[in-house]
Amino acid sequence: MNVFYNLEGVGDVLLINLSDIEHRTFERKGDVARIYDEQTNKTGGFNLFNASQYIQMDANGQVELNKELVDKINEALEKNGFADKLEADFSPKFVVGFVNEKEKHPNADKLSVCKVDVGTEELQIVCGAPNVDAGQKVVVAKVGAVMPSGMIIKDAELRGVPSSGMICSARELELPNAPQEKGILVLEDEKYKVGQEFKF
Repeated sequence: MNVFYNLEGVGDVLLINLSDIEHRTFERKGDVARIYDEQTNKTGGFNLFNASQYIQMDANGQVELNKELVDKINEALEKNGFADKLEADFSPKFVVGFVNEKEKHPNADKLSVCKVDVGTEELQIVCGAPNVDAGQKVVVAKVGAVMPSGMIIKDAELRGVPSSGMICSARELELPNAPQEKGILVLEDEKYKVGQEFKF
């Protein structure tokens, strides 16, 4: 679940993104529009119009999720006649990972298939960086992370190999003085613990 608000760009509308859907349509009740797949009825998200009447916000772009915000969104949905109850994952989406294994991608010369320990689980991530290697501590954007560019990280399949998350470069994280050449950000080993949140 990702939530966005941009008063100047979009107006007083809270955009709630839940999942990708193919056959988009919507139904509106009061201040809420539910966006859903007309073939499967799966909900892709909600738009909450006149959002400032329901929730006080000073965000511009992605809104940080917390329990209070989710509760207020659920109250707004209920007030406008929707029975859906939203739940959110509050765990950090940018974390320190450790590359346990790196293998060559079977169908692509410039890609590697990495097994990355992120503290709570081991993720398989396909990575195109030339400098990725086993034994490195790296920054992992987990599924659901929103990159500074606005791109949302999703489960994907790259040339037939499943990939869950992204190993990030300093440039993708828009860190100051990020090098322009291709390559992931390799963290200094002793400064970081696997699984800790990476703040930037």
